[in-house]
Formats: sequence, C-alpha cells, structure tokens
Amino acid sequence: MSDETGIPKTTTSRRRFLGAGLALGGAAIAGKARASEGEAAILEKKDWNQYLGDGVDTRPYGHPSEFEKSVVRRNVAWLTADPVSSVNFTPLHDLDGIITPNGLCFERHHAGIAEVDPAEHRLMINGLVDKQIVFTMADIMRFPRENRVYFLECAANSGMEWRGAQLNGCQFTHGMIHNVMYTGVPLKLLLQEAGVKTNAKWIMPEGADASAMTRSVPLEKAMQDCLVAFKMNGEALRPEQGYPLRLVVPGWEGNMWVKWLRRLEVGDEPWHHREETSKYTDLLENGKARRFTWEMDAKSVITNPSPQAPLLHKKGQTVITGVAWSGRGTIDRVDVSIDGGRNWMPARIDGPSLDKSMHRFYLDFDWDGSPLLLQSRAMDSTGYVQPTKNQLRAERGTNSIYHNNGIQTWHVKANGEVENVEVS
Repeated sequence: MSDETGIPKTTTSRRRFLGAGLALGGAAIAGKARASEGEAAILEKKDWNQYLGDGVDTRPYGHPSEFEKSVVRRNVAWLTADPVSSVNFTPLHDLDGIITPNGLCFERHHAGIAEVDPAEHRLMINGLVDKQIVFTMADIMRFPRENRVYFLECAANSGMEWRGAQLNGCQFTHGMIHNVMYTGVPLKLLLQEAGVKTNAKWIMPEGADASAMTRSVPLEKAMQDCLVAFKMNGEALRPEQGYPLRLVVPGWEGNMWVKWLRRLEVGDEPWHHREETSKYTDLLENGKARRFTWEMDAKSVITNPSPQAPLLHKKGQTVITGVAWSGRGTIDRVDVSIDGGRNWMPARIDGPSLDKSMHRFYLDFDWDGSPLLLQSRAMDSTGYVQPTKNQLRAERGTNSIYHNNGIQTWHVKANGEVENVEVS
C-alpha cells in the first residue's frame, strides 16, 4: 500500500520519524516533531535490516532506488507530430540543488538521436580561415580544456503558456532546461588554430544528425565563452545530448547549442537558415518579428510545492523551493510571494552563485492551512527584474512562442493540491 507519491507508507512513515528526530536535535522546529510511541516503522524489523543486499558488481553503472522510479523525463504527445522531432521535460519538481543528473536532462531533437561513432567523427573548420582544418576526437582532446557550469534552456520553454495557464505541472511548464558542468575546449582555441580572417564576423555550427542543424553565431560570442564540449558532469555526453561533441553557447537559447557538432563555417554575415527565420523568431502583435533574440532573460519558478508536488503534510513547517537563472550573469535576489504578488519576502539563495547557471532558493515558513498563491521573482546581476505575464504581453503581445519568462503562479488549495493559474 502506498501514499500519493507512490512510496510505500512504511517507508514514508520511517522518513517522517527520522525527520522528526533530526528536528529535535536541531531544536529549531522542536515543537513540530512527532512522538515515536507505537511507530511500527521503527519498532518492527524490515527485510533490509535482516538480509544481505546486492554485491558491488551487481550494478556496474548504478541506477536510482526502485522507490524513485517515477522521477523521469516526460513528453507531451500532442506538441509535435512525431517523437523523433520533439522534446521531453526535466522533472524539476523532483530535484534539488542546481546540478541536473545526466539521465534527467531534457531532450530536444529534430531528427531523432544520432548514434555517432567517435572514432569516425570529425570536426571541420572552413570558410573565412587561413587554413581549413579537420579535427579527430583525439586531436580535440589535446587542447587545453575547461570545466564550466551552465544552464541550457530551450527558447520555447514555457511557450505553451503565452495566452494563459495550460499545462498543469512545473515539469511541463518549465522543464525544457537543465544545468550541468560541461568539460570542453574553448571554441576560440580551435578557431585560432585555423586562423580567422579579418573580415570574419559570424560562424555557422552544423550538426551531424539527419537534420543537419545550423545556426548563425556572432564571432564575438564564439571567441568570448563558447565551448566545444565532450563531457557533462564528469562523464561523456549522452547520445541524446550530442555525443561525442556539442557546442555550448552560455546564456543563449538552446537551439544554438548544436549537438553532434561536425562543422564550423566562418563567414562575414549571418546565413538566415530555417532555425533563425521561420523558427526561433518572436512574432509581435503588429505582425513584425524580432530576430536574433539569443539571450535568455532572468527567470525563476517554484518547483516545490507545484502541481506534481502537492503539500502532503498539511499545515505547519513548510519549505518552498525553486530555481532561478539568467543568461546575462548571476542571480542577485529572488523574492517569493504567497498571496499572488501583493506582498513579497526575500528567499534564501543557497549553494554556488555561478555565471549563467541555475541558482537554488528556499523560503521556510509556517503554513496555516489556508489557500496560497505562490510566485517567485528573480533579479539578476544587471538589475533586470523578472516581469509578470501581463507586463510581458503588453510589450510583445500573445503571438509568440519563445522567450516567455513571465512570473509563474501556483494555487495551493487548503487540501494541499496545487494548480497552474494566472493572477497577473
């Protein structure tokens, strides 16, 4: 028998007891601890108390506990005609900290996952260069490398919400994002090896998958902080994340982070290909479209509680948590409202504050059991403040898909259930 989370009740009860014990030890919430008298979960022996478990060679790679099997990426079938050109979503509501596990990083494909043999893979640099070069993977691994933590957000993240609340889940409204440590070679070193001509202003990365994804990237950005990455969170890129090579374009929309990177063409003007003309432009109310809106604006979302993570403990000590990020720098402040934006309280940002990376925030408060309208509002290191959805629509209309960074509202009911709503 299990509770609403799918975790056996005995396991949940045991965790609650242990949590109570920790609270008593810390004394901060001593009055909230539950008594242990008659707790079968602590008094009765369980299988794991009495029998040997699997040996060290049973799980040579490792996998999560069977009680965490619901923590997976999910898709929305009606978004696209075929899953080979679609997206799935990171389960933000089940995560904490700022690093996304490799197996939970959202996917976006235009021709399915390319299974590339690294021994046969090549990266070519051509165009306005002194010499055209073809690198093997072994060649690339000889260059100086860097480790950098960055978020990757699809420009269409939250795009279904432009005209109103639609998808009832943090995973589905905000889950086209992940945050990992990339290991790779600064792109500028590879370009310098080829020798960039003086009239060069742009590069065009191209993927090796069947869609041959291309985007125009300003040379200035390429020489500033872009990486050609081959590892994430210490291990090789997963096939769905571009193994064996992908471009990392910090702070800019995910479509530019070309996977299965096979070619870099250097030119003197943008190429105006499909992904930067008919797609990845922002259609305004007057029918005109914004182009080259690369940077991802400051954004935040409360991940727990949220529609997929209801409040199950009833009233009392409660932790609100979420993530914030900005493509222009770090997050300086996050405010949280429990009454739909009428009043704001500063949240506690915990963990490292890294450039163009997720930031984790918390607000601890006593919930009295009454309904809540939860919101979070981020401010980045440039002074930019995350807008309300109405402010965003007043500026850009409702025809757009991309770059929706409006403030999200969750309605927490008295019974702990949570819904996606709008109030501003």
